[in-house]
Amino acid sequence: MRGMKKLSALLCAFCLLCGSAVAAEPLVLDVWPGRPPGLIGDIGPEKIQTPPGGRAVSEKTVMRLTNVSRPTLTVYRPAKDKDTGAAVLVSPGGGYNILAWDLEGTEVAAWLNSIGVTGFVLKYRVPRPPDLPKGEEPVQPLMDAQRALSLVRSKAAEWGLDPHRIGALGFSAGGHLTAALATNFDQRAYEPLDDVDKVSCRPDFAALVYPAYLVDKANPSQLSPKIRVNAQTPPMFIVAAADDKGYVVNSPYMWLALKAAGVPAELHVYETGGHGFGLRPSDKPSSTWPQRCAEWMRARGLLKAK
Repeated sequence: MRGMKKLSALLCAFCLLCGSAVAAEPLVLDVWPGRPPGLIGDIGPEKIQTPPGGRAVSEKTVMRLTNVSRPTLTVYRPAKDKDTGAAVLVSPGGGYNILAWDLEGTEVAAWLNSIGVTGFVLKYRVPRPPDLPKGEEPVQPLMDAQRALSLVRSKAAEWGLDPHRIGALGFSAGGHLTAALATNFDQRAYEPLDDVDKVSCRPDFAALVYPAYLVDKANPSQLSPKIRVNAQTPPMFIVAAADDKGYVVNSPYMWLALKAAGVPAELHVYETGGHGFGLRPSDKPSSTWPQRCAEWMRARGLLKAK
């Protein structure tokens, strides 16, 4: 009898642990109610590229997700006692061909949670359509980002979020996507589908980390015409490394355009760091950007308690 009681207790404990594990799984939402507009075609099943395709960063590889045809939002909530009510849409980079899912996605959400912010990691459509002219950026990811931002804001009351403190953060190609989202919120890249699309897709603030593709390819001394900075563009925090060859120029030109439009902006250009450093610790000063970003958010009142 004593053995049976001990077994029952162990089984109960196991069930409780299993229940906790299930409860800890983040919520995953479909961005679109059905087939997303602007379908690319049959690109095969979604897959994860790992070593040798993965790239070592801080002695860890990068989870490279590709063949995404079903955009989703993965929701990471902070602890209740830390929750500020702020939220951020996170767009990983990867040249619009893959998504650096952990380095620039889930790890970023964990950092956001540590400062009391809900992280929404966007799995947008990749790779680029095969018939896309060279040098052009695909429109499908912008469709996904606009819909995702509206979806988050439409559920703000349900999730206890402040609808006026919903931002966006992106890396590399995801930085370009975030910039496009922040400067094209007045023009939907798709025909509205339902009530969600009646909700604003303008982020209240944005952070661009080593953003790509912002300058005009025909005239690299100015921004692309598709990055439409004006007085209504949300405040921005921008990070880059001076040795990020081919990409670092995007950041100062974006900052100059924001300043010319009277938009509050903060720019950090570190001497070293290269491209794709994410937020993993390193001996480079570029790895301190999360602290600077949190300070910027706090100074703007974005991390105030509910």
